Amino acid sequence: MGVDYYNILKVNRNASEDDLKKAYKRLAMIWHPDKNPASKRSEAEAKFKRISEAYDVLSDPAKRQIYDLYGEEALKSGQFPPPPPSSSSSSASSRSHFRQHHPNSSSFRFNPRDADDIFAEIFGSEGATSGRSASRGRGYSRDGGAFFRTSNGAADFAGNNGGGGGCQRKANAVENLLPCSLEELYKGVMKKMKISRIVHDSFGRSRTVEEILTIEIKPGWKKGTKITFPEKGNQEPGVIPADLIFVVDEKPHALYKRDGNDLVVNQEITLLEALTGKTLDLITLDGRNLTIPLNDIIKPGAEKVVQNEGMPMSKEPGRKGNLRIKFDVRYPSRLTAEQKADLRRVLGGVL
Repeated sequence: MGVDYYNILKVNRNASEDDLKKAYKRLAMIWHPDKNPASKRSEAEAKFKRISEAYDVLSDPAKRQIYDLYGEEALKSGQFPPPPPSSSSSSASSRSHFRQHHPNSSSFRFNPRDADDIFAEIFGSEGATSGRSASRGRGYSRDGGAFFRTSNGAADFAGNNGGGGGCQRKANAVENLLPCSLEELYKGVMKKMKISRIVHDSFGRSRTVEEILTIEIKPGWKKGTKITFPEKGNQEPGVIPADLIFVVDEKPHALYKRDGNDLVVNQEITLLEALTGKTLDLITLDGRNLTIPLNDIIKPGAEKVVQNEGMPMSKEPGRKGNLRIKFDVRYPSRLTAEQKADLRRVLGGVL
């Protein structure tokens, strides 16, 4: 028989008109050339034309009858045997029925319809327009996206709002938080994220696939930074998969707090240290030992700024913010009479 149109549409040989239409819709929304990337365009065009041809033949009673009786070659050539003579051994009623429904090769000509016309007619019939008029104007696909006919005869898709002009409707983006430590945001890091998503094969069957995504966190990135992986969301027939977006989130740190490009650290010192001085030893986010001498008198609420020891500036490589040390002076809870006398003697001349 040559080409098996029933197998192309994945229907049985007793398929009704409604069965054929449903099968065509499902496959056409997967294999329409405008729904596939450039790398698969040739394959998609070939499959889309085969799907359309199969639907064209099986949905037309005359074409389907010839195809069922004699196959694809006879259908397209228009050459098929005449009906059996009346002397056939079959019953009279059977002979009469066969002669009545047998096609006439002299009057039959196979005229295949344009694939895009079929697509426009099928999907246009569900919206504001119907029949072949959809191939000349606007119809509506089952997912609500509008179908248009372009100047070169190709099929285009537009969003639900009817605006896009050439853009198929796309699923809403999916956002996920990406927790990062302050050390990771300071130094930068490569993160591996395992995702699972639903995809559809050429027959419209869904399956779950797993994939490892590599995310490069660059030094200095801030909370709220978004990393987008285009079309890595779940797949649905007739809809462009959603973009998968990871949103940087900052984990709390035991010592440092971020303020823009600056790092802030709260440091408690005694009254004696505030008056006489002290050396602070801090470990930076990249593991260095930082020694900060405090030689001046530290007043309550004072802040010391250490230049270029804050967060890296992602948009200005080589530059960093500042480290700001905020002091909390701890006073003694009580003093003896002798201690008070000593303080009056020592500080009486300077305060």
